[in-house]
Amino acid sequence: MANMNKRAFWKRWGLIAGAVLLIGLVVWYIKFRKNNAPQYLTAPVTRGDLTQLVTAAGQLNPVTNVQVGCQISGTIAKLYVDFNSPVTNGQLVAQIDPSLYLATLHSAEGDLANAEAALELASVNARRSKELLANRLIPQSDDDQAVATLHQAEATVQIKRAAVELAKANLQYCTIYSPVEGMVISRNVDVGQTVAASLNAPTLFVIANDLTKMQIDTNVGESDIGGVEEKQKVDFTVDAFPNRTFRGIVVQVRNSPTNVQNVVSYDTVIGVNNADLKLKPGMTANVSIIVAERSNVLRVPNAALRFRPPESTTNALPAGATAGGGPPAGNAPSGQRPKGEHRPTRPVYVLKSGKLAPVQVKIGITDGVYTEITDGLSESNNVVTFASFKQGGASSQANNPFGMRRF
Repeated sequence: MANMNKRAFWKRWGLIAGAVLLIGLVVWYIKFRKNNAPQYLTAPVTRGDLTQLVTAAGQLNPVTNVQVGCQISGTIAKLYVDFNSPVTNGQLVAQIDPSLYLATLHSAEGDLANAEAALELASVNARRSKELLANRLIPQSDDDQAVATLHQAEATVQIKRAAVELAKANLQYCTIYSPVEGMVISRNVDVGQTVAASLNAPTLFVIANDLTKMQIDTNVGESDIGGVEEKQKVDFTVDAFPNRTFRGIVVQVRNSPTNVQNVVSYDTVIGVNNADLKLKPGMTANVSIIVAERSNVLRVPNAALRFRPPESTTNALPAGATAGGGPPAGNAPSGQRPKGEHRPTRPVYVLKSGKLAPVQVKIGITDGVYTEITDGLSESNNVVTFASFKQGGASSQANNPFGMRRF
């Protein structure tokens, strides 16, 4: 009887100990699973405005930039304008010493007078020769000689007359006039300086036709040029006025490519109104071309499109997704798409009952921070942008290019 009671006692305590051990194992397992479960950071799907930009840098230039040169060589005798001088069309701006060209003109006029005198004598001789030949007083050869001498005198007069015209033209070129109305932005000579005109005419002044209307010549890369069109709005800044945003408009996209170290770009001309003359020629402009705008559209953070789920939480990505959660090849966002071209689809992830669920969405334009969602989500959704989980007691983060800490 005593042995039976003792055996029942140990059996009861054995069952109690087993139950306690089993409960401890269950508690430990639940705690272990909880600590190793991924934690997700989500962001709501919101409505807002989006503006897609193409950025570039360029230089401000006058619309019409005229280089005033000279066609003759000589010494600068006088200058009538300087930097920033306003000029009108036909205004006298410089004078080259005309003494040498004036002497050349006088010499040419003397040669012309001498040739005209010789022509007068040849005309008299030819007329007299005709009369003598008619009376058979001279042979035919003498008359022919007189006629030839007359023709030579006429040609000599024509040559000397052209020499006089050339001398007059060179003398006129000693006086330099402005060909346009505008402002002098560059003066390259001083009084007393000798200019030599050989194959290329030396530049004396650079005149900007109208500084109230300027243009920016900017190079847009081939990857962005597809979205740039004429009449698009442009915002730009210059270092001289960092707190001011200027406005412009695309007036021309030139088809001539520029290749620098295998980087192809296209000159895009942007028209600028400079009524207050704050902008100066040669300033560097940081340009943002507005290629597309959307108002009150659904949008998600770009981090949601880049998010890649941890391998431990999913076995496969949805159809159409890339391994890194990136866009399918050839489906870059664009502000305007030709007829027949489809919107690209991208995978995003939402949480359903604490688990990741992929959703295929159609995207529109992007401003670099948010992307437009045209189909697949609503404002009631939250999208996953970041995941943090433990592996072997150490914290690990998924899709964290900036080294964010576990939250």
